[in-house]
Amino acid sequence: MARAHVLAAAVLFGTTGTAQALGPELQPLTVGSARIAVGAALLVLVALVSGRFQLGGADRRLILLSAACVAAYQATFFAAVADTGVAVGTVVAIGSAPVFTGLLARAFTGEQLTRRWAGATTLGCAGVCTLVLGSGSGGEVSLPGVGLALFAGAGYAGYAVAGKKLMDQGATPEALMASVFSIGAVVLLPLLALVPAGELLTGPGLALALYLGALPTAAAYILFARGLNRIGAGETATLTLAEPVTAAALGFALLGERPGAAALVGAALVLAGLAVLAVSASVPRGVRARPGEAAA
Repeated sequence: MARAHVLAAAVLFGTTGTAQALGPELQPLTVGSARIAVGAALLVLVALVSGRFQLGGADRRLILLSAACVAAYQATFFAAVADTGVAVGTVVAIGSAPVFTGLLARAFTGEQLTRRWAGATTLGCAGVCTLVLGSGSGGEVSLPGVGLALFAGAGYAGYAVAGKKLMDQGATPEALMASVFSIGAVVLLPLLALVPAGELLTGPGLALALYLGALPTAAAYILFARGLNRIGAGETATLTLAEPVTAAALGFALLGERPGAAALVGAALVLAGLAVLAVSASVPRGVRARPGEAAA
């Protein structure tokens, strides 16, 4: 069930691009800031209504670090896309995140990284590169842009590893998400004053912000946190590579995009990587795993 929660979160994450394409044209930083503000408000509401706003013995400094990572991911990802293009920025950020997450989880929490995780992550990251670069949306490679995208991937990793640690310390998924995104929103909201609001305050603009805050943010991150609470941060990050596959499928179904052969191969590689983790999850508890392939 934990893996199903993470995959469901990845599917919701994957609807973001299609929603933006169907909505009014807005500055990426405007969309990101509005999304995190709406999402934070909804997460606080969910945590309060459900009676699960409990942080237990969670380290408050670690909460601040996790929030800083969320804000850094949002800001640097959009900056990377603006500098080096959608394709390159997406590949570097999403493709590097599982690797950074696994390494940070190993270094700071002692999480075991199995051969299955390594194989699934390799397949998934290769698939993301092939899928996105094979879609035909390019962009000139810029070293500063690539650096920003790597920083975004590291920010995502820091958030995932810190979040896992905080839930191990007693924070509920709902309380953790509400706290982290509320602080992240406070950090990012001043950026709205630096970019034009455009059509954000129109009916379609507000509808887009509400959708992005409600589903790909509030609902998705609660599911993500519930999955993260039960499985390792490294595996969780790898499972979220289902996001670009969802985005490609929605682009085909709703936006009339026609992926080429390379993009289809990339999607197949990502799905193969996810299948490796699914096979790992299906190994009976009583079966002894081979060295380095402990059942998840």
